[in-house]
Amino acid sequence: MSEQQSSRRADLAALRIDRGEESGAAGGRRLWVWLAAGGLLIVVVLAAGFVLRRPPEVTVAVVKAPPESGRLAVLNASGYVTPRLRATVAAKVTGRVVEVLVEEGMEVSAGQVLARLDDTDARRRLTAAEADRKVSEAALEDLEVQLANARRELERARALQEEGFGSVQALDAASTAAESLAARLQLARERVGLAAAQEAVLRQDLENYVIRSPFSGIAVSKDAQPGEMVSPVSAGGGFTRTGISTIVDMSSLEIEVDVNEAYIARVAPGQRVEAVLDAYPDWRMPARVRTVIPTADRQRATVKVRISFNALDPRILPDMGVKVAFLEAASSEDEGPPVRGVVPQAALRTDGQRQVVFVLEDGIVRRRAVTVGRMRGGEAEIVAGLSAGEQVITAGPAGLQDGARVRVAGSR
Repeated sequence: MSEQQSSRRADLAALRIDRGEESGAAGGRRLWVWLAAGGLLIVVVLAAGFVLRRPPEVTVAVVKAPPESGRLAVLNASGYVTPRLRATVAAKVTGRVVEVLVEEGMEVSAGQVLARLDDTDARRRLTAAEADRKVSEAALEDLEVQLANARRELERARALQEEGFGSVQALDAASTAAESLAARLQLARERVGLAAAQEAVLRQDLENYVIRSPFSGIAVSKDAQPGEMVSPVSAGGGFTRTGISTIVDMSSLEIEVDVNEAYIARVAPGQRVEAVLDAYPDWRMPARVRTVIPTADRQRATVKVRISFNALDPRILPDMGVKVAFLEAASSEDEGPPVRGVVPQAALRTDGQRQVVFVLEDGIVRRRAVTVGRMRGGEAEIVAGLSAGEQVITAGPAGLQDGARVRVAGSR
């Protein structure tokens, strides 16, 4: 019995589950879960700290140099450079291009040949007209000879009738023949004139196959190629050209801007203007208002203003974007201290009795006291405290302090 009990105990021991190994594996899994959760918490904390430490955003403006004239702008506007004299040269007749003698950027003079069209048919028509005129002239010469002979016959018949040897009937016949030939001669002369006029028309038609420049200027486009059809009107389902080249008189360049009608009272003919091309932002060009077009655009509520450059330059090109500042008229206030720069009025802050601005230097805010001159049109003249080219803060968080680190809005 004891052996059987021992055997049963051994079998039961073999069937027993080892709880120690199972608990060890579960403990390992729990450890990894805790480690992952701790790592995630660390990442969240670091990200929150980065966001909290990220410098606040500010908006800045560059201190502009004062106008060369020393006058403050009463109105700012933008527009484009446009020529007063520009033409897309087209043919007066429909024809096939056989030669194009112009290229973009080429200087052309008035009357210079730009292109030629196929004039074969026109030349044949002109040749036929010349032959018709020559036939009319030959017939005219024959009638002149016949009329001269008829007049001699009339003189003989008159002389014989006066001497009593000729009849009245013979005299009347000779007179009728002379008068008939005179009428036929006049008709022939008219026909010669008609033939000459038709020849002149066809000669001018032949000349229309040669396209010439209407004025001196620069070719800014080449719109047709040899082999293409050109016509004074659009035809051919869009495959027919209507122009050969566009010519611009570069000496007629000016500025065209649209001014809101609410501010047009600030603009007058002859007013001084300072223009800056978008392509050359550091180049200030003096100009003057040439004219204010006496009509308004009902849809946009604007009035067109044309401005003439005081001096032209090869860098000024048609259709360039340009910003203009209409300057105020001269006054006794112009005799004040020199202006160091111009800033938006939004950059000015009041600190007690003084006016200050926040200057951005390498991402650090610097508080600086300034002396302000005149203010007009949303801008303020700075007499002391700033220089052209510096950056001033125009908008930022409340409570901005000297020495704070900030970043410009839109930068990374």
